[in-house]
Amino acid sequence: MEHALAKYNRSTEGVCALSGVNSINTFYKYLATGGLPAKLIKPFENACGIDYVSRWLVESSGKMVMDIPRGKKCGAGDVNQLQIAYTDAVGMLLKFYDELGEVDDTLAAIQTALEQTAWHRSNVQKYRQPELPFDEED
Repeated sequence: MEHALAKYNRSTEGVCALSGVNSINTFYKYLATGGLPAKLIKPFENACGIDYVSRWLVESSGKMVMDIPRGKKCGAGDVNQLQIAYTDAVGMLLKFYDELGEVDDTLAAIQTALEQTAWHRSNVQKYRQPELPFDEED
């Protein structure tokens, strides 16, 4: 809700209307109890302009969330970022196993490397049939 207000200047009533909920009292009940029906998750996220609910559902199940690429051409800088992620992850693993380093930092570095690898894998798969870049700005 804070994101919708800060970024789009949408009030709770505005988010309620865009989410397709007819009653503001019902909407407040959903917010208070955390009992938003599954069919309202996407409309709620679209109204707020952010996908925290979907991400939480996926990540709380131990799964990974990543944006699906459209098959765009990548340059040396993109591959270099992947190499940096691998280097960071391996460095954190070495530090963790040698000195019992920070668990959260190590997991974050591994997660970043996995996400970037998965992105490149999907990008290569889609390269032959790229999607139209409707949401990209010039």
